Amino acid sequence: MKNQIFLILALFGMYFSFAQETTRRDSLQGGLRFERTCYDVLRYDLYLKVDPSKKWIMGTNEITFKVIEPTKKIQLDLFDNMIIDDISCFEFGKLEFTRDENAVFINFNTPLEKNKIYTLLFSYSGNPKIAKNAPWDGGFVFKKDNKGLDFIGVAVQGTGASLWYPCKDSQTDEPNLGASINVAVPNGLMNVSNGRFLGSKDLGDGYTRWDWEVKNPINNYDITINIADYVHIHDQHNGLDLDYYVLRENEEKARKHFEADVKPMLDCFQLKFGKYPFWEDGYKLVETPYLGMEHQSAVAYGNKFKKGYMGYDLSGTGVGMKFDYITIHETGHEWFGNSITSKDIADMWIHEGFTTYTETVFIECTQGYDAAIKYVNGQSKNVRNDKPIIGQFGVNREGSGDMYYKGSLLLNTLRHVVNNDEKWWSILLKYAETYKKQIIDTPTVIAFFNQESGYNLTPIFNQYLNHTSLPHLEIKTQGKSFQYRWKTDEPNFIMPIDIIIGSKKIRLQASNEWKKSKEPIASLEEIKVLTDKFYVKYN
Repeated sequence: MKNQIFLILALFGMYFSFAQETTRRDSLQGGLRFERTCYDVLRYDLYLKVDPSKKWIMGTNEITFKVIEPTKKIQLDLFDNMIIDDISCFEFGKLEFTRDENAVFINFNTPLEKNKIYTLLFSYSGNPKIAKNAPWDGGFVFKKDNKGLDFIGVAVQGTGASLWYPCKDSQTDEPNLGASINVAVPNGLMNVSNGRFLGSKDLGDGYTRWDWEVKNPINNYDITINIADYVHIHDQHNGLDLDYYVLRENEEKARKHFEADVKPMLDCFQLKFGKYPFWEDGYKLVETPYLGMEHQSAVAYGNKFKKGYMGYDLSGTGVGMKFDYITIHETGHEWFGNSITSKDIADMWIHEGFTTYTETVFIECTQGYDAAIKYVNGQSKNVRNDKPIIGQFGVNREGSGDMYYKGSLLLNTLRHVVNNDEKWWSILLKYAETYKKQIIDTPTVIAFFNQESGYNLTPIFNQYLNHTSLPHLEIKTQGKSFQYRWKTDEPNFIMPIDIIIGSKKIRLQASNEWKKSKEPIASLEEIKVLTDKFYVKYN
C-alpha cells in the first residue's frame, strides 16, 4: 500500500505544489505578444547529433513560417542554458537576435511581408536540462540498459520543448505541414522519433543518422527522440501500421504484452472517438527509460510490461489490473491532447480529463458498464480538491492535478445528466471528429456540449473546473416528504440527479432553490443518492 500511495503521489506530484508567483520568464513562455502571433509555423525540420558520453547535443532547426502581420521582429524560444551558434535566413543572411530569459527575439532589417513564407536556419548546441524525475519534470533521461548500452529519452510537457530545440514554444501554434526529425547517434544505437521511418545513413564518423517524418500537425512537446539498441516489431490492424520498438532483451515479452491490449484498445477508441487521427504517420509504442508520455505516433512506454500502473491499480478496485495503464492512457491522448489540443496549458484538463476518461471507456468496451462505473468511482479517492482544475492563463501555468480524475468524474457525471447512452456516445464521437487536429479552449468545449446535449451545462462545467468544492446536495424532511437543493459556488446552478426510494428510481431537477418532492418518506434513510453516477457531495 505504501508503494501504491507513493506512486500516486509521484504521478501527480508536480501538480500538488502551492501556487507560485509568476515571473517574466513565465509570461515570456506562456504569453501571446505580437512577436509570436505575427507569424504561423508551417514546418520544423530538425537535424540533431547526440553525444551520450558528454550528454551533449548540437543541431539545426529549419523553421518554415508564414507571416500573418508585417513585422521586423519575431519571438522563438530556446532555454538560456543552450548556446545559439547562428540564426540565418536566405533572404536576409545572418540575423541579429537578443535573448530575454528563454525567449529569443530575432530582428530583420526590413519588415517581413504579409502572407509570405520564410525559412530560418537556427543552429544551436549545449548540454540540455536533465530531468530529475521524468516525465513529471522536463528534460533528457540518460540511462543504460542491462547490457550497458545507452538508453536515452526526452519528455518536456509543461516544461517546454524549447528545453532541447528552438521553436515557437506555445500550444497555440503547431507546424501545419508536419516535421522531420533527423538524429545522428553513435553506431550500434538507433533513434526512433515520430511519424514514418525514412531511412538511416552511416555518416562515416562513428555516427548513424536516423530520419523520420511526420505528415500531420504536431504539438511541440510531442516531438521526441528515443535512443537505444532497439528491436523493431511490426504488425497491422485493419490497415493501420502498428510498430513497437523495445529493448532487444524485451522482444519476446513485448510481443505477448502488446498483443493483449493494443488491438482491443484501438477497436474501442475508434468506435467511440473515430478513426485513429494520425493514420498517415502510423501507430508506435516505443520503450523508454521513464514511465510514459503521449508523444504523437511514437507513444513513450515505460511500464515494464506490467498490468496496471507499474503493477498497481490506481483505482484501488482491482479493475485497473486487467490492462496496461500506460498503453491505454497515453494512447487515449492521440485523440485528446494530440489531435484535440488546448490553446493554453491552463486548459490542460481538455487533454487529461478526457484522456483519463478513455480508461473508463476502454473498460466498458472490454469488461462492461458495471466494471467501468466501479473503476471511475475508484478514482475519486485520488481527487484532492486542492485548487481549481483550470490554471492561470498566459503564464505557462497548469491547474490542479485534479484535471485527471476529477475531470474524468465530471464526464461520467455529464453522461448521467444526459441520461441517454446512445446520445452520449454520439456526442463524444462528434466532439472528437469536429475538433480533430484543432486547437481549442474551454468555452469551445462547453458550447459544443451545450449544443449537442440540448442542456445548459455551463454552470456544471464551471463548478467542477473553476471551484474546489463539489456540488453539495442537501435534503431535509418536510412533513411526510422532503425538500432538496444544490449548495454550490457557481450561481444559478441546475443539475438533475437520480435517487432511489425503495425500488423506485426518481430524477430530481435540483437547483440552488429549495424544492419540495411529492414522494412520501418516513425518514432520510429511505433515500439513496446515486453518487456512483454523479460525482457530488450528499448531506
